[in-house]
Amino acid sequence: MNPKNINIEEYTYPLTNEMIAKYPLPKRDESKLLVYKNDEISENIFKNISEYLPENSLLVANNTKVIRARLEFFKETGARIEIFCLEPYQPSDYVLSFASTTDCEWTCIVGNSKKWKNGILKKDIEIDNKQVTLQAERVESSGESNIIKFIWDNNNITFSDILENSGNIPIPPYLNRKSEDSDLKTYQTIYSKHKGSVAAPTAGLHFTDDVFASLKQKNIKLHEVTLHVGAGTFKPVKSETIGEHNMHTEHFIITAETIPPLIENLGNITAVGTTTVRTLESLYWLGVKLIEGKINDNEELFLQQWEAYELPQNISVTDALNTLHQRVLKSNADYVNANTAIMIAPGYNFKIIDRLITNFHQPKSTLLLLISAFTGDNWHKIYDYAVNNNFRFLSYGDSCFLTK
Repeated sequence: MNPKNINIEEYTYPLTNEMIAKYPLPKRDESKLLVYKNDEISENIFKNISEYLPENSLLVANNTKVIRARLEFFKETGARIEIFCLEPYQPSDYVLSFASTTDCEWTCIVGNSKKWKNGILKKDIEIDNKQVTLQAERVESSGESNIIKFIWDNNNITFSDILENSGNIPIPPYLNRKSEDSDLKTYQTIYSKHKGSVAAPTAGLHFTDDVFASLKQKNIKLHEVTLHVGAGTFKPVKSETIGEHNMHTEHFIITAETIPPLIENLGNITAVGTTTVRTLESLYWLGVKLIEGKINDNEELFLQQWEAYELPQNISVTDALNTLHQRVLKSNADYVNANTAIMIAPGYNFKIIDRLITNFHQPKSTLLLLISAFTGDNWHKIYDYAVNNNFRFLSYGDSCFLTK
């Protein structure tokens, strides 16, 4: 079956507002855990996740950090304008943009855009007893996407400082509430490191130090990737078939030293969350593109939406990952720096991951398509069980452990 012909109406289930968790549980690892293994469903509590992971296996998680991406401005008329920073535009590198001390440009979504036809928005901020005036100017606009230039008047202050002191954490729109101080901690994994996401990799929200201690007892090794989650993760599929849906592109980084353990543990890898799945599976296809000569030595690593279905399917995972590893070593870099728009839908042939820890996703979403690709039609059975047994859904909800 050509995945482009998949009708999104077949990937839905009844999700009421009451089923959506508006806040997390007081203890992260007390969330319910649905276990799908050998075509059987059972349930447990997340703090017991180590019972289901094999000894000496590999666990891979996304260590991205959610930024306070929503900036609020008020015009002289009193109109409130919200600027939602999605990703850096100039400089395009996250680290360089956060370190900017005079100005930078970001791709943004502008709330109440009709009230801001032109002109410069200003707001005064106090950071460490220093006064800063932040200006925002719309440089370019195309549909919902806007290029916004930020300028500020204190070169001892970085753009990272501005977001940390003036921005709001971008909790998901389906929570139907404003962000609160508690979200600054709860909407962040305990192992988050690298700033850049505008949405949390929510499967990781359940992990605690106690959970990691129990995994260590079974000699389960943790490796990390960094994929900065974009707002596109919430973008519903509005077209009838998914072939008409434009998958969002996300930036990811994986250290060169993580590739050999992936090769050594093939057949025994657990991914924490769909963002980790997208990263790991993209690594394979980037290796295939290198083998096939579809990426030049100096060309950026980018996987397009449908390439995973169009490229040769018979190249070994070891060869693909080794080729990618060699490319990194030749470039004298310490990491793979790439972009992926991979669409993982029914019909996809998983190459790297064997088990998946994830939350429960929205109806008619690309994330639900990924779950269906992994479990086949059994996703119906899994979600029916969750619906009928009072599981909590979406970002702050419960989790599930899935095996092929």
